Amino acid sequence: MEFRGKYFEDWEIGKVYESASRTITETDIVIFAGLSGDYNPLHTDEEFAKKSIFGRRVPHGLLVLSISSGLINQSGMFEGAVEAFLAMEKFRLTKAILPGDTIKTRFEAIEKKVTKQGKGIVTFKMDVLNQKDEVCSERISVLMIKRRDV
Repeated sequence: MEFRGKYFEDWEIGKVYESASRTITETDIVIFAGLSGDYNPLHTDEEFAKKSIFGRRVPHGLLVLSISSGLINQSGMFEGAVEAFLAMEKFRLTKAILPGDTIKTRFEAIEKKVTKQGKGIVTFKMDVLNQKDEVCSERISVLMIKRRDV
């Protein structure tokens, strides 16, 4: 497999990237419920969800997170470069995403460091945006990224 990702040295603090977009579908919700075993009626029961603050079924927060992760990886910038996913911090859902909404992820490197063992650690701010460019989810992800010089 050809290495396409960005090495540790290539990540520039503060440079902002955006993933491609993807529409969240009813099918996504059903498949994710089956895969995860999370059949919470807020996600799977339309009549129950009509009485919720959302007025209809909503996708699982972890489904949105998973799709966001996939969109970021499809950018190619991480392909073959990530040695380990180390942490996710401050994960927040800030605005409801509904079936039919189209999301993308905006991400930027906010910190870089080299460990005592010579490993490259990059901390990213990652925001999921809807089709109106409203932030719906935010998180900090810490990844170990291959170094070019090692």
